[in-house]
Amino acid sequence: MRVGLLTGGGDCPGLNAVIRAVVRRGLVQGGNSFVGFRNGWAGVLDDDASELTLQSTAGILPRGGTILGTSRTNPFAAGEDGAARIRSTLRGREVDALVPIGGEDTLGVALSLHLEGVPIVGVPKTIDNDLGGTDVTFGFQTAVQIVTDAIDRLHTTAESHNRVMVVEVMGRHAGWIATYAGIAGGADAILVPERPFDIEQVVAHVRRRAERGRSFSIVVVAEGATPLDGMPRSRAATTDAFGHVRLGGIGVWLEEEIERRTGFESRVTILGHVQRGGSPVAFDRVLATRFGVAAMDAAAANRFGVIVALRGTQIVEVPLEQALREPKLLDPGLYETAELFFG
Repeated sequence: MRVGLLTGGGDCPGLNAVIRAVVRRGLVQGGNSFVGFRNGWAGVLDDDASELTLQSTAGILPRGGTILGTSRTNPFAAGEDGAARIRSTLRGREVDALVPIGGEDTLGVALSLHLEGVPIVGVPKTIDNDLGGTDVTFGFQTAVQIVTDAIDRLHTTAESHNRVMVVEVMGRHAGWIATYAGIAGGADAILVPERPFDIEQVVAHVRRRAERGRSFSIVVVAEGATPLDGMPRSRAATTDAFGHVRLGGIGVWLEEEIERRTGFESRVTILGHVQRGGSPVAFDRVLATRFGVAAMDAAAANRFGVIVALRGTQIVEVPLEQALREPKLLDPGLYETAELFFG
């Protein structure tokens, strides 16, 4: 079997571990070869690819990012039908199965191709942990650790200067990173997309702490969080190839509002792409490896139109349609636990 791989959407710690595992599993099985398409779906559209071998994938397990490169290319953007170009590339490269590694957009393209007969086995990837088909995605634990480390550091400077520190983290639709890292870092308020917030309640938390002699506060906010008045979350009018508005700026707004309403000196830290970078933590390396092995096994058995997923402690196969039916939003019980420590 000849297997094609691509990584699409935002980069993520653990992508290289998946690539390594697919190749290693296929070579151990014997009779398999691999081609890696560069820069996501763009590489398949443009037939831009290179061979993946034991040598070319050696030593990449701990590396962040992706050796294949990535992009947010949408083969079906602006009414285009990229399926014919993709099928032509796969035929020319004699690819028997395609393994796209990505989030809801990359896998959404994969679903469309599967419905047109392209043999697909998907691997779910997002640091936001908001894909419905799997309990956990690789990259999430790394992002949480990065944010937790940042909060720990901000605690010391906030206390030294008697400041309110606002920490903006990733999370367009779901507040998993904000809540996990907020709990782990001892945040005094956590604001998430699932729950529009009342700025007056946030201010009241900060004031209560000051009244108790706590002269600083840490507020963690996901980029997709919104106040009750529905203030736009976007800092730019442009959208990407999948129609997503570029987020960012809610932290700046919060910093200004908290300082204006309380008089307390406030500062914002936007962690941004720092959360995506660097080496994956051990959990993500193991999960990504398990996903890669399972994806190759599914392809070898001609079980297409699925993603590999973590359910409990087991790796299972989930139909693409089911995996993409709806996003996995934050567990309300987890947020209620976090609320016990607000203010």
